[in-house]
Amino acid sequence: MWEDPIVAEVHRAREKLAAEYNFDITAFFADLRKRQAALGGRLVHPKKRAEPTAETDRGRHSGSPGSTSSGAAPAA
Repeated sequence: MWEDPIVAEVHRAREKLAAEYNFDITAFFADLRKRQAALGGRLVHPKKRAEPTAETDRGRHSGSPGSTSSGAAPAA
């Protein structure tokens, strides 16, 4: 059976990391939170998505011009 080398590498890394924390997911995440707190402001926080406006939302509703419920192009 063919083995993907990238998937195999991910599995090895996962096994090594799990073994470092004695296969205790709670301990793993506690350490992760501790390291995250130590980084402080160096982490990049995701931007909050802007609320859709009438302009950005136009064309997404089935009643708008040019849209069809089947996904096919409108007839000319």
